Amino acid sequence: MPLSDHEQRILEEIEKKLAEDDPRLAEQVSTTSLYSHLSRRIRWASVAFLLGFVLLLCFALSLWVAVAGFALMLVSSLLVFRYLRQMGRDQLRELQRGDRFSFASFLARLTGRFRDERHPPAD
Repeated sequence: MPLSDHEQRILEEIEKKLAEDDPRLAEQVSTTSLYSHLSRRIRWASVAFLLGFVLLLCFALSLWVAVAGFALMLVSSLLVFRYLRQMGRDQLRELQRGDRFSFASFLARLTGRFRDERHPPAD
């Protein structure tokens, strides 16, 4: 649903006021995309996964350290999966709108096909 003229004018005033009050924040918001945000989170989750693996290898020190390492590995791998899935959904939306093609959108489309074959629509 498009914005009305009044709402559009209010939004432009808010943007102008933000750029005047905090230009650094306005620039950061305008340059940050979903991909850069999610890729940064994926990197941190990967570092956490590696830390969990190191803790898992410390099994000789303590069983609880190894269990904590395994739990950290599990949580971080689930987060990476979630972030990759979000990136894939966004790529699929861009592909459906006719925007640029990328490998992530191809994978999202491919997984969508497999998902549709596993769960055929009920008549």
